[in-house]
Amino acid sequence: MFQNIDITIKALAGEKYIASPDIATTVYLALKMEKPILVEGPAGVGKTELGKCVAGALDMNLIRLQCYEGLDESKALYEWEYAKQLLYTQILKEKLSSLMQKQDTLEEAVNRLSEEDDVFFSNKFLLPRPILSAITSSKRSVLLIDEIDKSDSEFEAFLLEVLSDFQVTIPEIGTIKARHKPFVILTSNNAREMSDALKRRCLHLYINYPTRSLEEEIVALKVPECGKKLAESIVRAVHKIRVLQLKKEPSISETLDWAKALVIMGHEELSHDVAVSTLNLILKYEKDIELAKKHSGEIFVH
Repeated sequence: MFQNIDITIKALAGEKYIASPDIATTVYLALKMEKPILVEGPAGVGKTELGKCVAGALDMNLIRLQCYEGLDESKALYEWEYAKQLLYTQILKEKLSSLMQKQDTLEEAVNRLSEEDDVFFSNKFLLPRPILSAITSSKRSVLLIDEIDKSDSEFEAFLLEVLSDFQVTIPEIGTIKARHKPFVILTSNNAREMSDALKRRCLHLYINYPTRSLEEEIVALKVPECGKKLAESIVRAVHKIRVLQLKKEPSISETLDWAKALVIMGHEELSHDVAVSTLNLILKYEKDIELAKKHSGEIFVH
């Protein structure tokens, strides 16, 4: 466990994640208080990477749940292995038949069979999904619930029991409490507003695009073969592009892709022509590319 905020920053740096004091403080306090973190911000600013790096720094298992529209409990919590149940039923057919032979009426037979429900609805036939895996893990893990804003409000409501009490209820078995409370990180790209009930249960962290100096540090850390001059010119251009009226602003991950590509191409500086010809590496919509080209004289000047 991180002993203080400075150690948190250093430990995350060891995983190649440059954490600002705000990020490190929130992570440190959430671990100490055993509270989830709701991490919001634009796509590609390192929200998911934060969860991975915390797990790496603390030597915890990372259990990831990718959210999407229509996600329900069976995909997030558990499923019954019906095929396995059916197979066991076939194998134990003779045993079941002998149990039923002593019953005189259909009602008695049904009642006798129902007494065996616990055998077929037990942990042997339970298929854990990410949330149940995190709760029943033999050691503390990081549960990364990624892009929670893509799920619907019903699933969000289901999560409240997990986030407040670190337990889940399975009707056939009962309530299962966490053996070790997982460290929960939820990420959101702000596709929709999260409920007040969810926010109350979490510490809030907003990660925005980094400053130029911080993004240069990130490029130097992630793409060490990229020289200082090239890194500075790439980041300068990206920050100028982000202020345009774009459909999708280039993320940190796209800055890194641009840096890697230019290194592969053997460029030591970002010239106007090279920048214009490789805009597709950081901009994903043709209208955005055309807009950047229109302003290229302002963007790609030193």
